[in-house]
Amino acid sequence: MMGRMGTEGENVRVIAGRYRLDARIGRGGMGVVWRATDQLLGRQVAVKELAFDTSLSDEEARLQRERTLREARAVAQLSHPNIIVVHDVVVDDERPYIVMELIGGGSLADRISADGPVDAREAARIGIDLLGALGRAHGAGVLHRDLKPANVLLEADSDRVVLTDFGIAQVAGATTLTESGSFVGSPEYTAPERMSGVRTGPESDLWSLGALLCTVLSGESPFRRDSLGGILHAVVVDDIRPPAQAEPILPVVRGLLERDPDRRLDAAEAARLLREFLDTGRTPRVPTGAGYTPTQRDVPRAQALHADAPPRQEPEATPTAATAAQAARHSRRGVLIAAALVAAMAGAGVSAAALLMHKGVDGGGPGPTSSRPRTSVSTGPSRSA
Repeated sequence: MMGRMGTEGENVRVIAGRYRLDARIGRGGMGVVWRATDQLLGRQVAVKELAFDTSLSDEEARLQRERTLREARAVAQLSHPNIIVVHDVVVDDERPYIVMELIGGGSLADRISADGPVDAREAARIGIDLLGALGRAHGAGVLHRDLKPANVLLEADSDRVVLTDFGIAQVAGATTLTESGSFVGSPEYTAPERMSGVRTGPESDLWSLGALLCTVLSGESPFRRDSLGGILHAVVVDDIRPPAQAEPILPVVRGLLERDPDRRLDAAEAARLLREFLDTGRTPRVPTGAGYTPTQRDVPRAQALHADAPPRQEPEATPTAATAAQAARHSRRGVLIAAALVAAMAGAGVSAAALLMHKGVDGGGPGPTSSRPRTSVSTGPSRSA
């Protein structure tokens, strides 16, 4: 349990001489979130108390504090209606605290757990709002790196979608708080290129959005498995079968879940397709010549049930230099995917330890709809940032 710091009363404490911590409303691997009162302005706020590794030396702890404050200040510059507002960043007793707007409402994970999956129109609305938030963050050089239902809040009185918990965000050009050689994030929502350590960019957040859309439509991530190793394999190698409920926006879901980040659907096109669906009520069409090419692995589960039907005869294609080059690329990609899985599993000694330390903490999504054991992995609190 975290020690008590700041100015303390009988049951409350005040940090930075201003923010009274009234009640704990969330907890995760990155720290504790409090409902608090800004005594100077007389308003309710959320305060995130960041946890630190007590095994660090004084110098390491100082550098960690500096990185945390730098990243929090970068996120504070992100002004967008679908991004949590950061009011202040303070240090009390050498521990950083991030002061944010208090959202009156639960997380997207809470909503799915209580009310079940949403329909395609609501999923499209949520997706468009999150794409706007990610676009603003990416434009400022900030990557989220832990997009999941638990880190999306829904304001109760307006149903406003709010992206929160940039606690493990990466600021372009800066060494981040969590770059310590171990994997951080929520595996069921983590892009394969991040899982294997090959690269991290805006495309990785878009993969996470694709997994999140599957979750809000069906109730669970398509990459949920019984073990960390199973999740790694599902993300990097297994056939990807979006849930049948994703059919109305399938081109968006399968485009975002393209394993090759260079061919993944970009944010602008994903938003355009989702708006087209909302405007017409029809499944949007991907323009001819778009980088994404559907494969068997992207067929929804319901369609996969008919896989034993007689195959349709297709005319034989005459090999060309272009198709030969494409085959060569796919061959190389297969080798890279296999190498990525090996790399991911090779790091599992460190990664699994870092992840499974928080086994009792929210895993970033609603409970599974089956009776399978749940792999609970998270680095962020389940409520407001």
